Amino acid sequence: MKRLLFIASLFFTTLISNTTYAQNKDGHFTQEEFRNRQKEFFIQRAELTPEEAEKFFPVYFELQDKKTEYNREVWKNIRKGNNKNTTDAEYSKITEDIIKTKITIDKLELEYLEKYKEILSPKKIYSIQRAEMKFHRELIKECNNNKNKDKK
Repeated sequence: MKRLLFIASLFFTTLISNTTYAQNKDGHFTQEEFRNRQKEFFIQRAELTPEEAEKFFPVYFELQDKKTEYNREVWKNIRKGNNKNTTDAEYSKITEDIIKTKITIDKLELEYLEKYKEILSPKKIYSIQRAEMKFHRELIKECNNNKNKDKK
């Protein structure tokens, strides 16, 4: 069970990176608002030109959509483990499926890396990866700050 929770937490982190909604004062951004915010952040941090951004973001969001679908399947499997009658064999299958899905997502990311190389320099790809991590860190901080404000 601890192993399943650990794997679930890993996928939660991945899911955050693919989340199409993020909290704000009103509750949620639309997918378009979230992606526009993400675009602006990446463009600024990676210093993308308008031409690079125009080519890059459709490919980037295509990958994000695919990853989101895989993560939805993972969460369906994780929810199966919430049943008190889940057997060890079922837990074993759930954890194996989760790991296999993670591998599939990693392979997909490598495939898209090749597509990115046709659009951006290696330095800008690296900058995008860093910007993506920073964006999600800041988003989590923002959500936590909003939760703390709501408690007060």
